[in-house]
Amino acid sequence: MDKRHYLTLGVLLAWGCTWVHADEWVERVSDSTASINDKVTQWRHHFHANPELGNREFKTAARIADHLRSLGFDEVQTEVAHTGVVGILKGGLDGEVVALRADMDALPVTEKTGLAFASKVTTQWRGTQTGVMHACGHDAHMAILMGVAEVLAGMREQIPGTVKFIFQPAEEGPPPGEQGGAQLMIEQGVLRGDYAPGAIFGLHVFPMAAGAVVYKPEGMLAAADSIDITVKGVQTHGSMPWGGVDPIAAAAQIINALQQVVSRQVDISNAPAVVTIGSINGGNRGNIIPEIVEMSGTIRSFDPDMRKDIHARVTKIVRLVAQSVGAEAEVKFGLGYPVTFNDSALTAQMVPVLDRVAAGGKAVLAKPLMGAEDFSYYANEIPGLFVGLGVAKEPDVVGAPNHSPYFYVNDAALPVGVELLSNLALQWLYDEKP
Repeated sequence: MDKRHYLTLGVLLAWGCTWVHADEWVERVSDSTASINDKVTQWRHHFHANPELGNREFKTAARIADHLRSLGFDEVQTEVAHTGVVGILKGGLDGEVVALRADMDALPVTEKTGLAFASKVTTQWRGTQTGVMHACGHDAHMAILMGVAEVLAGMREQIPGTVKFIFQPAEEGPPPGEQGGAQLMIEQGVLRGDYAPGAIFGLHVFPMAAGAVVYKPEGMLAAADSIDITVKGVQTHGSMPWGGVDPIAAAAQIINALQQVVSRQVDISNAPAVVTIGSINGGNRGNIIPEIVEMSGTIRSFDPDMRKDIHARVTKIVRLVAQSVGAEAEVKFGLGYPVTFNDSALTAQMVPVLDRVAAGGKAVLAKPLMGAEDFSYYANEIPGLFVGLGVAKEPDVVGAPNHSPYFYVNDAALPVGVELLSNLALQWLYDEKP
């Protein structure tokens, strides 16, 4: 028995868990999941063909709310944090409250998958015409959680407690100038009140083997901060660069110097980190050296002290490199999502559930992932567990990454997601609490 299973056994004994006696409801969840698989797939295809951006998920939210009402949910709240939907399903037995969360928003990405149900939706995004696509798999997340709602509503008399379903808008970030996402849902009380959950579960699809489940106690996904850099020079004719100060050349040197932060200046044996510049804009003619160059990027980190240190180093490099060529530079950081932190005890408690659902060794302890998720805000408030679900098209081939116009979701993984979230919620409710 490896250390992981010794830890799991110790936590189970401490919690007085009853997971080995779950045969009856486990089988019922499995049978119910199989019976609705075609519907879950259809929901996913509908959402994929009709994506909506953050805080604008009006039709998406209406469809979800109608579904929960049709199942006889005790409460269905709408317009939470703009377009969010919260459903309350009370079980037939007394018990605590557990929450399940799915995100709803799509991305400003023009789809290139060639699927029969590919998105043809377009919109204006920051002044540019673009396609809209569920390029991060939120269509799968919604369909899976709608499936869980149907499974659990069909066996509510067996449920010892209450399940709170959270369909959240704007996980990818709200439009400029607006609030949104998990932070706003929490501010508006989704974790408080009469149905305050004692734990929360969520999943995210990734381009790995379909049906595989990855998990990690503590830091699962990175903290994500934005960087905005403005480099100011002196405009001049392109044929006479000595007549001004070239902010483009300064920006190029800044980008090169920033690569030294992670590769040479911080101890990445403690925790991984990334500094990326993803956008650079300056000038409008080939024969004019402009006055201003603007750059933006992202910082990913897992350690709070390292996060602060990277910010300080980035600021110093940008300013000093700019000064060395006679330019000026300003750096602004946007503190983004914190680390998505999985509660260690909750993770260990639920490892047998992961192993049971992702049978055949498909539940795997993961390395830290550099992506970020605002599920982190929920997990900062109450014990949370966030896991990855594989949805790649080919069993042994890593697919196109999330946010790619070619991102693909294998529908064969959807029932694994339904069964997984159903089992996690019921197991937590059935288990005795310390």
